[in-house]
Amino acid sequence: METKSRPAAALWITAAVFVLLGLALLAGGAWLLVLGGSPYYVLAGAVLIATGWLAWRGSGLALGLHALLLLATLLWAIYEVRFDWWQLVPRLAVWFVLGAWLLLPWVSRRLEPDPEAALRWATGTLPLWVAMAASVAVGAVAYFTDYHTLAGAMADESVGAPPSADATGTPPNDWTAYGRSGYGERYAPAAQITPENVSKLQVAWTFHTGDLKGPGDPTEIANEVTPLKANGMLYLCTPHNIVIALDPDTGKERWRYDPKINRDAKGYQHMICRGVAYHDSGAYAAQAAAEGVAPVAPPPTPKGAVVAEAIHFDSCPRRIFAPTADATVIALNADNGQPCTDFGDHGAIGLNQGMAMTRRGFLNPTSPPTVTRNVLIVSASVTDNESTDEPSGVIRGYDVTSGKLLWNWDAADPASTEPLPAGAHYKHNSPNSWSVSSVDEKLGLVYIPMGNQTPDMWGGDRYPQGERFSSAIVALEIATGKLRWVYQTVHHDLWDMDIGGQPSLVDLDTPQGKRPALVASTKRGDIYVLDRRDGKPIVPAPEQPVPQGAATSDRTSPTQPFSELSFTPERPLREADMWGTNPYDQLVCRIKFKRLRYDGIFTPPSEQGSLVYPGNYGVFDWGGVAVDPARQLLVGNPNYMAFVSRLITREKEEAKSAKGSTGVEHGLQPMQGTPFAVDLQPLLSPLGIPCQAPPWGYVAAVDLRTMRKVWMHRNGTVVDNAPLPIPLPLGVPSLGGMITTGGGVAFMGAALDDYVRAYDVRDGRQLWQARLPAGGQATPMSYVSDQTGRQYVVIMAGGHGSLGTKMGDALVAYALPKP
Repeated sequence: METKSRPAAALWITAAVFVLLGLALLAGGAWLLVLGGSPYYVLAGAVLIATGWLAWRGSGLALGLHALLLLATLLWAIYEVRFDWWQLVPRLAVWFVLGAWLLLPWVSRRLEPDPEAALRWATGTLPLWVAMAASVAVGAVAYFTDYHTLAGAMADESVGAPPSADATGTPPNDWTAYGRSGYGERYAPAAQITPENVSKLQVAWTFHTGDLKGPGDPTEIANEVTPLKANGMLYLCTPHNIVIALDPDTGKERWRYDPKINRDAKGYQHMICRGVAYHDSGAYAAQAAAEGVAPVAPPPTPKGAVVAEAIHFDSCPRRIFAPTADATVIALNADNGQPCTDFGDHGAIGLNQGMAMTRRGFLNPTSPPTVTRNVLIVSASVTDNESTDEPSGVIRGYDVTSGKLLWNWDAADPASTEPLPAGAHYKHNSPNSWSVSSVDEKLGLVYIPMGNQTPDMWGGDRYPQGERFSSAIVALEIATGKLRWVYQTVHHDLWDMDIGGQPSLVDLDTPQGKRPALVASTKRGDIYVLDRRDGKPIVPAPEQPVPQGAATSDRTSPTQPFSELSFTPERPLREADMWGTNPYDQLVCRIKFKRLRYDGIFTPPSEQGSLVYPGNYGVFDWGGVAVDPARQLLVGNPNYMAFVSRLITREKEEAKSAKGSTGVEHGLQPMQGTPFAVDLQPLLSPLGIPCQAPPWGYVAAVDLRTMRKVWMHRNGTVVDNAPLPIPLPLGVPSLGGMITTGGGVAFMGAALDDYVRAYDVRDGRQLWQARLPAGGQATPMSYVSDQTGRQYVVIMAGGHGSLGTKMGDALVAYALPKP
């Protein structure tokens, strides 16, 4: 009895599974069809139901019908996605498994041949075996087919180029600014670590800051710091703005300073410190003497302006300038961590001075200030998408010695740079700069990557003057704050496509000699290469028409500049690009896609919901790019994630429920003072994975001599994000940046799996990886010990709250084994 009942039960189970799967596919497919989508899912659902019915009847036609489904799906999948392995698998895998089930002896032997002779050929197992074999063959071809890799290499004459003289004056062993120098190149000339020996890297030391996420912290708490190496020490800050100095060889703590900020999450959208700034008056004096010139005097100062004092430090000849979340910048003695009491108000300057709106957390300098010989240049982030009543985005220049305000430049009032009179206020809610600026002191210019006037997704009442400076590179005179030039990368930005990365300065090799250039990576994926003397494009960026149709009381720019050097997706997303682990979540993603407004890049936000691709996290964000000035090579980590921007009219209950100061930049945002709230979400499947097909993250390089991409490879695995810890090499998003070195090795953490990796700059091959104790959403750095001559690579592994990576507090240093 048992042997007879098993097959009968198997058929009942088979029939039920096929019918239920078919009904789900038929219902969802019908919805998709109504939306104008593919008819495949309706047809496949009907075939599954029919197969289940035939299996219930014990008909062998179930085998042939499923073979037909498998073969038809195979042809349809190849038509949609060619031989792309990771796109074929979710289309075929479930039907392949069901086919294997039907071929099991206790199922197939119970499916009797049909008495109709004309159909007898379809009632046996042969057609299904053929379909299964065809699927395996196509899968084998797809497994060895790669449409997403650019497998190039640098020209031989570029690979072995010796390191050139450091135009920035930074000591070769040090890393004295966020991007190593004011040029923001993120290039360490140290050449001890090479492609030949990098596989031998090992942990040299690990330091735990002790500053961990607490119960009162916002969701978006993150360890994004890049340490400095200067004055024989390492300097870093923690998310709660604790400043720590370490021994570069041992990682032992030398000193720490806790400014004791208010840690109550209410009011803070971010709890982030990307780094500190370093100033050495003696080094500047020595550099001036070596150049054979006296420090450059500022141009004639307008009446009423403050003149920078001559550099004179009694108690603090070497200083650390550190931002804090409660809107101050503090000055510390770099030797011992004590406040420099002759700076500002007993060692601090308050950034709320001159602000009409001073709620805690709404003005928050998450990035380090910019240090020059005489002037400290400070900007700050504001709370995104909260309201139109925000602090000013004013950029301010302070005397680096005394902390006196020298000038202020407000994008909403750009001509008025004299220090704000007592009792006056800056323009509220003007465009801000939340990232890191770059400087060329020989030209006397600071280059500021600008954000937007918040909120990001509706701009109907923005300042007319400020519109010119949103999402732009602004060049100001260091001494006076006067505008020298501006180059805008997005006109009337409604997509949060501001410039998150620090611009990189490089002298390009041209047939006419060196040309001083600025390289700006952007969230939209274009890379703008400008002459940093006047802001004129070196790589053309012609204006092109873009989608129109803004929300109520708003407008769109008819055109946008498109750089000819770009990592913007080569084509718009299609329904066929929607992905999933199986046909069902893929179907849901297709339905989501078809319900959204999407006319390609720069589709305006809408009440319907608009697809934003590239999404708000950007192709390049605050990690920027790294530039090797010797090899004339740019390396970076482009990302591709789609987002949805849905406007909600103010009278709807959903808009009324929007809460401010949520501690995150996505989800329901209130945008008080505008006609709408906005819901910002990544485009995800029901299983929480991206709806668009992988890869989502890469590493890539550009030859700056030709302005062409050299190589591009997917980067990272889903080992820390998937339900099962399987390291599938899909290429995952990253948040952070790359560095490159004189030895021809680039380094990066940043990816959503907890690894730091090394790459050969010649061809992008991954040479080494090491497991981090937590998420590595930070940009690494590299230096050489003054004591031992040993080269180190250091990265903060502290995680990122909004991305959901593992939180921690570890600063990890790697080096080659000691001789």
